[in-house]
Amino acid sequence: MQLDQTATVSPTVLFQSDMTTSPTTSSPLKFGGSDKFIRELRKRVDAYFEKTGSSKRDCPSMYFKTATILAWFFGAYFLLLFAVTAWWVAIPLAVVLGVALAAIGFNIQHDGGHKAYSSRPWVNKMMALTLDLMGGSSYMWDWKHNSIHHTYPNIDGHDDDINVGFLGRLSPQQPRYWFHRVQGIYLWVLYGFLAIKWHFVDDFHQLVVAKIGAQKIPRPKGMDLFVFIAGKVAFFSMAFVIPLILHHWWAVAGVYAIAAFTSGVVLSVVFQLAHCVQEADFPVPTMTANGERMETDWAVHQVQTTVDFARKNKVLCWLLGGLNFQVEHHLFSRICHVHYPALSKVVEETCKEFGVRYTANHSFFAAVGSHFRLLWEMGKPVAGESAAV
Repeated sequence: MQLDQTATVSPTVLFQSDMTTSPTTSSPLKFGGSDKFIRELRKRVDAYFEKTGSSKRDCPSMYFKTATILAWFFGAYFLLLFAVTAWWVAIPLAVVLGVALAAIGFNIQHDGGHKAYSSRPWVNKMMALTLDLMGGSSYMWDWKHNSIHHTYPNIDGHDDDINVGFLGRLSPQQPRYWFHRVQGIYLWVLYGFLAIKWHFVDDFHQLVVAKIGAQKIPRPKGMDLFVFIAGKVAFFSMAFVIPLILHHWWAVAGVYAIAAFTSGVVLSVVFQLAHCVQEADFPVPTMTANGERMETDWAVHQVQTTVDFARKNKVLCWLLGGLNFQVEHHLFSRICHVHYPALSKVVEETCKEFGVRYTANHSFFAAVGSHFRLLWEMGKPVAGESAAV
């Protein structure tokens, strides 16, 4: 849905700019408050595009970036497949391949999946399908990320992206176990297994149970199911079947492990730096007669649960696909990320006028430090509290 729907629509539906259907819940969480902030912000963003004459989508720089990243990925892949035989070359090249996989996700797939890449639906679909090339599922991602995470960021029990299982405690509402005292050390290693778990477990599990976290989702059917299966076949063929024809199994397994671990760390950490940091809120819904309800409106909630970082670092801005501007992304997910640096000035100024807290860590390492401190705080026992086990 678009952001210019009438104010009589529930805020929970009004601002879900990418989803076509809500995840199935017995009593959907609703947002309260006024929509004046987002309407004024949207008006100013529209004025920016009218003034500059820029297009919200179909940006030439984005097409060039896509070609560059895909050349990077396939260059590393084909070198490993046909040219490299020495382990001391294969290892760093596998790391390069892993970063390229993450770059595809940050830039090409992410904009395509949000319909921010192009005004042409088929172009967005093609770009979104690069996730299936990476070993994920564009269908499951659409539900997990667009429909759930972008609606309920940092709300425990609703946002599955802050649920890493019992091994990690990322929210104050999650149970604390004794070993969480050292999660600030071991979770950084476990982040590397995100992609591996994604490839072999998550999508298949969600397909079987028809749920993502606590949210029920429809199983893919027809063309969606075909794409799901075809994507898995294509990925496992590229990752294992084809390389095994030319190389020893241990070499193939080793390159896969390094590339997948690298992409897992990069993908996980970048997400955590936007939401799981000390500066972000983890609000709790209020139970009413009509179900759960948030005190703030949807747009204010997005700003308060999201933190930008390293906004002046041009290298990171290019590599991360604007995901260091997550505040802007959550508010305007259907606008191509190449515009986020300019839009951040509009968003920050509007937040100040409306008294909405806007937060940004000045550098990548400042954001890493904030995430580390949050992990440490979430793992420490509180006076009078006992661990779950």
